[in-house]
Amino acid sequence: MGLTALDKQIGFLREIDRLKTVVRQSPLLDGSRKENSAEHSWHVAVYALLLDEYACGPVNTNRVIQMLLLHDIVEIDVGDFPIHSGSSSELQAEQESRAAARLFGLLPQQQGNELLALWQEFERAETEDAKFAKALDRFQPLLINVFTGGGTWTENSVSLEQVFSRYGPVIKKGAPLLWAVCEQWVTQHFVGQASGISRQAS
Repeated sequence: MGLTALDKQIGFLREIDRLKTVVRQSPLLDGSRKENSAEHSWHVAVYALLLDEYACGPVNTNRVIQMLLLHDIVEIDVGDFPIHSGSSSELQAEQESRAAARLFGLLPQQQGNELLALWQEFERAETEDAKFAKALDRFQPLLINVFTGGGTWTENSVSLEQVFSRYGPVIKKGAPLLWAVCEQWVTQHFVGQASGISRQAS
């Protein structure tokens, strides 16, 4: 006898438990350990719940939350690609697309197709919902880096120019008011870092 719809849904839920094992570069704010991708997905979904007034235009917050809960599910198969890792974006997109097809394919067909389409919408970042979701996905690690004294930026010798070029366009496109705050945070962080180095040198 074939699998029932519930069997497939339970199988999918069991499979995505593996997202808890995917460790990201970003630390927790208390610095005690690195966060995992499931924690990141939950946290950034809460960002959407609280910060939707800062979206670039009218958004369906429920859809944005759904996108963010699902956006990193592909990391179960391919792992995390930090934005400063230097990995090929084409190769990453190809690997993630295959992972999405496999994972959402575990579900009943109609449900799986709907969630796959939502994931693809997030990846394309063309709709207002997806632009805002993408902006929050960049905003959360930026906030973590600022409030942990540099976080992964310090670990990877990331420059002010790199931060502006990699985070700026995505956040500004989906949440320009949040980017205005980010610009202040980032500038203050790097100016403070440069001042500290200058004092040490003298």
